[in-house]
Amino acid sequence: MTREGAGVRVTPSRQAFAAILGKDLRTELRTLRSLPAMALFAVTTFVIFRFALDRTTLSGSLAAGVLWATLLFAAILGINRIFVSEREEGGFDAIRLAPIDRTVVFLAKAAALLVYMAVLELVTVPVFALFFLDSAAGLAPLALVILLADVGLAATGALISSMAVNSRARDLVVPLVLLPLVVPLMIAATGASDPLLEAGGPAYDRFGTWLLTLGLYDLVFLLIGYAVFDFLLED
Repeated sequence: MTREGAGVRVTPSRQAFAAILGKDLRTELRTLRSLPAMALFAVTTFVIFRFALDRTTLSGSLAAGVLWATLLFAAILGINRIFVSEREEGGFDAIRLAPIDRTVVFLAKAAALLVYMAVLELVTVPVFALFFLDSAAGLAPLALVILLADVGLAATGALISSMAVNSRARDLVVPLVLLPLVVPLMIAATGASDPLLEAGGPAYDRFGTWLLTLGLYDLVFLLIGYAVFDFLLED
């Protein structure tokens, strides 16, 4: 079933996706429940690393580890809250009654998390570079690594958050379940970032292999989420 308007054919699934994503982004703009906390956590963590390590510059695996550990734990703050409005305002009941493919909800929530992560990194990656890097030459190829890692983290986060949202221990369940699942993602992200952040300038040792690993992880969890989300929503 489609509807035509202004020469564009729009399917109900696309409408539902746009409506849910738009609702989440408008809610975040009005309430600022997640992004300020995520950015503040990340910047504060960089400050702590800056003084705890007592080093003016980082490079290689240490720089990659600091970056990805910080981004991961900052992302968990957003993942914990991505389904809160549906739980508190009866959104799940409305979704069950709506004549839409329910997996659209999973894709919209993953897209919202992807936007959150992009905004977070626009703020925090320059701070990371200012605190720890002598050269910003590796940041351009690093953007591709960040994008692929964000897609995997958003897909996994949306899936786990939907499972944990009705639990009273949601803030505990999400990291306990999520962190083991994203270990391969973080290994691949740090492996790809390591040569890009070397002190002598970016290198590309096994860069393509790590990108393929990130892409495979993204595909697997997008497909898993798409396949099982309907059953999770029923539960």
